[in-house]
Amino acid sequence: MDEKRFWSTIEKAWDSVGGFRTERNKLAKGKLPEDEADELAEAVNEMAAALEKELSDLKRGDLLEFDRILERKLYDIDRAEIQEYTDGSDDGFLYACGFIVAAGKDYYDAVNAKPKVAMMDLECEDMCYISFHVYKERFGDMPHSGISRESCSNKAGWPNSAPE
Repeated sequence: MDEKRFWSTIEKAWDSVGGFRTERNKLAKGKLPEDEADELAEAVNEMAAALEKELSDLKRGDLLEFDRILERKLYDIDRAEIQEYTDGSDDGFLYACGFIVAAGKDYYDAVNAKPKVAMMDLECEDMCYISFHVYKERFGDMPHSGISRESCSNKAGWPNSAPE
């Protein structure tokens, strides 16, 4: 599992629920109307269910690597400048980061480069731990990586303070 396969696995799950490419492209460009954002917010849960099925077919090493990439992606966008545009609480921000990853590479890269592209109230809690749960169900406890996916764990992303 490498980063290219990580993103293609997410795209495969999106394809199984209709893709929502137009909406996700608008989202990455910061031009998604609120009504379409609501529709995408509902679709992301279907995508997460499809992704869980995809992950269930992976070998142990690939599943572990998927999780490592996921936690790194969540960690890298765990930044105050992104939180400002998403949600105020620790859990809410983590779930917003889950949505950012779940929406795909284009949106992730857009938000990472230009945080104001992020939208308020778009969350996907399932994405934050999906591979962790699949791994635990299939293989038992996952080895610790030393990286936390929890909000405010990226100290470089929170130089002054963290949400309460």
